[in-house]
Amino acid sequence: MSSETKNHVRIAIDLGASSGRLIASQNISGKIELEEIHRFDNPAIELPTGLHWNIFGLYHEIISGLKKAIDLYGEKIASIAIDTWGCDFGLFDQSGELIGSPHQYRDPRIDGMAEKMHELMPEEEIFSHTGIKTNFYNSALHLLSLSQRNSVSLNQATNLLLIPDILAYWLTGIMRVEKTNASTSQLLDAETGDWSDEVIKALGLPRDIFGEIVEPGSILGELRPELKASIGRSDIPFVVAPCHDTASAVAGIPLSAEEPLWLSSGTWSIMGVERNSPIRSKEALQYGFCNELGIDNSVRFLKNIGGLWIIQECKRHWDIKGKTHSFAELAKLSEQAEPFFAFIDPDDASFSSPGDMPGRIQEYCRKSGQKIPDSIGQILRVATDSLALKYRVVYERIVKLTGRPYSRLNAGGGGIQNEALCQATANALGIEVQAGPIEATSCGNLITQMLATGEITSFAQGRQLIHNSFEFRTYLPTDRDTWNQAYTDFCELLTF
Repeated sequence: MSSETKNHVRIAIDLGASSGRLIASQNISGKIELEEIHRFDNPAIELPTGLHWNIFGLYHEIISGLKKAIDLYGEKIASIAIDTWGCDFGLFDQSGELIGSPHQYRDPRIDGMAEKMHELMPEEEIFSHTGIKTNFYNSALHLLSLSQRNSVSLNQATNLLLIPDILAYWLTGIMRVEKTNASTSQLLDAETGDWSDEVIKALGLPRDIFGEIVEPGSILGELRPELKASIGRSDIPFVVAPCHDTASAVAGIPLSAEEPLWLSSGTWSIMGVERNSPIRSKEALQYGFCNELGIDNSVRFLKNIGGLWIIQECKRHWDIKGKTHSFAELAKLSEQAEPFFAFIDPDDASFSSPGDMPGRIQEYCRKSGQKIPDSIGQILRVATDSLALKYRVVYERIVKLTGRPYSRLNAGGGGIQNEALCQATANALGIEVQAGPIEATSCGNLITQMLATGEITSFAQGRQLIHNSFEFRTYLPTDRDTWNQAYTDFCELLTF
């Protein structure tokens, strides 16, 4: 590899459900070096028509970030790619104009839509095609809500694009839908990797709005020539990353065939295994697992868990009330509190929307006949212990459904900075937890760019590069008897 190639700069545009940033990466002496060059908030906007994303604001921030990047690195920039959260979409008319502002996946327009969907096609049949369980955030439910209301926007639409595809279109002028993100929609066939005509027809959705699917690792094109005037360059290849941020995160965790168990820890906690084929058994559906597509024709067999969202919402509530603490300070208060004081189910519907999260935790404990936590530290300890124990529930089901044991959980994402949660996870599961990298999503995005432009020859090589570039911390299980008893108590609670 030449020194010139090593000095190429790649820009990962990483958008989460609360913030976004642009990360610059260079491969120097066989190690990836990252630099955050632009960060911005991404709040949902409540309008009379519901919860929306400020998609135009996001595009503006991306353009601002790209200008900064080009000012800093100029001709060294070799490629750009985007990853975002999944499921949300926009509709476009025949002239290529966005029809309205995309809704947020927590928008209440999907109320009652799951029941309606299953009248049109039983969930078991949908799962047999798509490998995706019905969840409130699935694109399918939100599209069905438009169809049921005879939405003008749906009737006028000629193209559907998911959030990263919208931004890619505005940057390149090319409309395509990336595969890993499309697989979260509950409208993609898990076996073929193309749209499921059977499900789309059953739900009464217009088939012609679902456009061409593209693979992660392909080059979509270059930036639109018109952008040169505002950012300084347009001759930059735009690479199709694994556009679903979890797909990029899993790509960025150094997994192996021997140890394919992973955890993406962030606002959502998502646990799964990387496989060659989907699992679409009745038991997998019953347990709430999904088969999303990943890099290198892999399947991410996974379960979403209400992760650090609960802790983040607690902090937001306390900040509003003037009880301001950093996440590090909150973690310390949690560690000092009594363990196993009470438990919650992080996936209970009462915790799924914004609001008074501390009050909801207290109400859950009250309704389930437990002691009620009344301090910041105790509320957070209840949330942390419960999250680790819910990980074990999911882990044991993965072992059962895949028919094999695992000796290590490979954890990546911002949530691994919560060391108490990492240790609690090792204690709860009874296996080693290897935590790293924190920037798993950006790393997966970046090695995909390197593969697309020929700097590396395989994802395996990219993962080895990540392993060589970042610090990994190992957590070993302790206090097994106490945690086993806590797990028994937790499982009893889940049946209340």
